[in-house]
Amino acid sequence: MSVESRITSRESRVVGKPTKRIEGLEKVTGSARYTEDLYLPGMLHARLVLSPHPHARVVAVPREIALAVPGVAAVVTEADLPEGVSSQLLADDETRYTGQPVAAVLAETEAAAVDGADRLAAAVEYEVLPAVLTPAEAMRDGAPLVVEHMEEDNEAAAHATVSAGTVKETLPRNVANRYHFTRGDIAQGVREADVVIERTYTTGRLHQAYMEPHATIAAPDPGTETVTVYTSTQGQFYVRSETADALGIPQHQVRVVPMTVGGGFGGKIVLLEPLAAAMAVMQRRPVRLVLTRRDDFLFGTPAPECEIWLRTGARRDGTLTALQARLVFDSGASPGAPASIAAMLLGGYYKTPHLDIESMEVLTHKPPNGAYRAPGAPQATFAVESQMNDMAQQLGLDPVEFRLRNASDTGDPMPNGRPWQKLGLRQVLQVLHDHPKWKDRVKGDGIGYGVAIGGWPGGVESAAACVRANTDGTFHVIVGAVDITGVATSLRLIAAEVLGVDPSLIRVVTADTDHAPYAGMSGGSKTTYTVGTAVKLAAEDARKQVLTIAASEMEARAEDLEIVDGFVRVKGTPQRALPLGEILKKSMAFGARYAPVFGNGSIPS
Repeated sequence: MSVESRITSRESRVVGKPTKRIEGLEKVTGSARYTEDLYLPGMLHARLVLSPHPHARVVAVPREIALAVPGVAAVVTEADLPEGVSSQLLADDETRYTGQPVAAVLAETEAAAVDGADRLAAAVEYEVLPAVLTPAEAMRDGAPLVVEHMEEDNEAAAHATVSAGTVKETLPRNVANRYHFTRGDIAQGVREADVVIERTYTTGRLHQAYMEPHATIAAPDPGTETVTVYTSTQGQFYVRSETADALGIPQHQVRVVPMTVGGGFGGKIVLLEPLAAAMAVMQRRPVRLVLTRRDDFLFGTPAPECEIWLRTGARRDGTLTALQARLVFDSGASPGAPASIAAMLLGGYYKTPHLDIESMEVLTHKPPNGAYRAPGAPQATFAVESQMNDMAQQLGLDPVEFRLRNASDTGDPMPNGRPWQKLGLRQVLQVLHDHPKWKDRVKGDGIGYGVAIGGWPGGVESAAACVRANTDGTFHVIVGAVDITGVATSLRLIAAEVLGVDPSLIRVVTADTDHAPYAGMSGGSKTTYTVGTAVKLAAEDARKQVLTIAASEMEARAEDLEIVDGFVRVKGTPQRALPLGEILKKSMAFGARYAPVFGNGSIPS
């Protein structure tokens, strides 16, 4: 993707200018439609029965207790799932974390589902097994294995451009993945240092705490053997892929309709959709599965706990000589912690000739973790930035000048040896260094000043978009990107900028997976960059088609025309103009001389 495709606020009409959010009024007035607001005829209500133990054998699930509740239609366990459906949707004969679903109760009403699930939860028999609840316990010789066979499902890596190769070796017990980066000779780097600091930093498990709990409705169509999934998700195509894989069916048999998202922060990728779809197909009826707040906290995918041991060394002049670290992520009951990304960031902000970083994700009997706002970056940044402040203090240096002396720049190597393709750290630090507030901080204005930097490589992914013209002079922008954090508003501004029309004439449509062009999940700081570029290209394509039609009608060259305020006019001769709607009608009518205006744009990763 070329940087020349960017639009800057200095040269723009609408991009970079204050504007109202497209979805703002709906949300603040309560008229936005969320998954939980949807009702389908014949819909069953599902409630999960979650394990109360971190590690236990499921001895008995007396389903008759739930089935005795009036209105309960079915009880589903792992043994009930059809052949070919993933066995990971519900616990088999063993639960591996508190909150793992053991069964689902389906009923005609939500109240009956709750009653049946509560009664069944109290009656399930377990044999409690030894559990490991910390990485230290899990890595001890003879510790219980959390899983016999591990398969990585790393949502965090899907958010970032930086990745690292797994070390091919025999790993310690319950270690899912280990990453190791070296440069130079760490022992020599420590010897060369005048100041060496060694610290241990810990961060806790953190739930995304979105306002809307996970909610999914799945509806089968027996006639076409398809299933439609209505869900609160940040990535509809990811849900389609995961659901199809779980059910063992082709992707074209799964249609995902993204609903309004009531907060995600990385935690709304995929969770309930495969199970809801499997139950809907089994029952041949729509199934509604909405988590309670308590169940969401237990069954959700929070950011992982992490412990970082960090040793750094520097000369008296402030030049770093060594950085050595050991990161241990508590990955919960399945792989997926951002161990590689965190290691890359920890050792990537600052240049050092001698580096040794080991980063591991360790399985424990806790809920699996997921993405949360730059996975791995907060943990790494907390450690290295705390350390840099301590180093600057012990060296008697300005903390910003110390950072500037060692900051990585474009072309400098990352821990994996690859160069930073683009890095603005030095420019940011220089602006901070020159800022009057920072320079005057010692004058005693009663305000405390501190400094820390943070980085995130940002994700890249292929994307496509379409721009369809309408005969009234408006345009539809059709994308597959879910609207969170103002994405749709940003895309509307981009299209309006290119097309030369007021943003009110642009309608952004997030279509379902059957009708939308592809877009990756809305996350990883990439959506406006990737889908926005696709929208820009599609709008340019549509604009070119409009001007081609106008050139023919106005007997002018297309390159001499421009679109301004809803009119196509000759540059320098504004009186020679035609309304945009009038031109578009000539491409969408019986016997039209021109093809309908339909712009396409797409980019690779």
